[in-house]
Amino acid sequence: MRVCRGNPNYLTLSINCLTMAAMAISSSPTFSPAAPAASAATTAHIKAIRGFNRFYTQRIGVLDPYLGSEFSLTEVRVLYELAHRDQPTATELGRDLSLDAGYLSRILRRFESRGWLARVPSPADARQSLLKLTQAGHTVFAPLQQQSRDEAAALLAPLAPDDQHKVVSAMSTVQRLLAGPGEAAATRTVVLRDPRPGDMGWVVQQHGEIYAREYGWNSEFEALVADIAGKYLKNHRPDCEKCWIAELDGERVGAVFVVRKSATVAQLRMLILTPGARGLGLGGRLSDECIAFARAKGYKKMVLWTNACLTAARAIYAKRGFQLVKSEPYQGFGHELVGETWELKL
Repeated sequence: MRVCRGNPNYLTLSINCLTMAAMAISSSPTFSPAAPAASAATTAHIKAIRGFNRFYTQRIGVLDPYLGSEFSLTEVRVLYELAHRDQPTATELGRDLSLDAGYLSRILRRFESRGWLARVPSPADARQSLLKLTQAGHTVFAPLQQQSRDEAAALLAPLAPDDQHKVVSAMSTVQRLLAGPGEAAATRTVVLRDPRPGDMGWVVQQHGEIYAREYGWNSEFEALVADIAGKYLKNHRPDCEKCWIAELDGERVGAVFVVRKSATVAQLRMLILTPGARGLGLGGRLSDECIAFARAKGYKKMVLWTNACLTAARAIYAKRGFQLVKSEPYQGFGHELVGETWELKL
């Protein structure tokens, strides 16, 4: 998991945890009352925190070779940021990760020498370079991310659902109380979780309402989504298909699906975000989860169908390497539209 000032923190059952002193799960209170005067911590409290840190670092394997890879924890954190940010600068990475500039520079040079990192001049400041992972870099990072998800899921798996929520809530409280004044106001809690009873109805409702309001599409579209969601519920294959429901500060705000099209082809379907959740990078995050899942399951290609008028979604797909392979006018949902098929080699 990560801290990204001014951006939401992503809390899934598939991300690594840090020690109590650096947890990156947060909440966003609607107001910030004046903090009481600080008081010295008692010896008992200090011992309790140190004891928790020893327990937790051992439990999540921080003391072992990180994810069984050649990378240090810091290097994997840098890879994570490069994979999920929109072309940051080295200055931004160093600031947000609290890394020494020289140390970060050595990490970036190593990544670049291995062909994992590309630099392009910043149009805003010629002295700065924008950083992005190459396809080779994404290939290196993908199995690390999947293993991190698996280990975090295994950590929570023995707990009942209510106890899992208690853990998440407790971690959120820790982050909120220990964060600086600016951090607490700037961060929000995003949870990507498996669907629960009632979620599919919500997915259908959001598609119907949002596309009617923003594009004037008629009920034919809502019927199509209902049919897709119903087939997913009836025919779901958990070994090769998955749905994520996104929550923002405890409220449902988005969803996405990966379904099996063939033994080698996965299909991304029904990516949806409510208006209040836009601009937080969540659409990209949901798409990244789909791509990582498809790669981990051995699919060779991912496809999706969208419409030319959905510019925000198209931008998300293009940024992740999807290629437009087919474009065809059609009449549907009460309008003249242009359907598009996009593909991504995995």
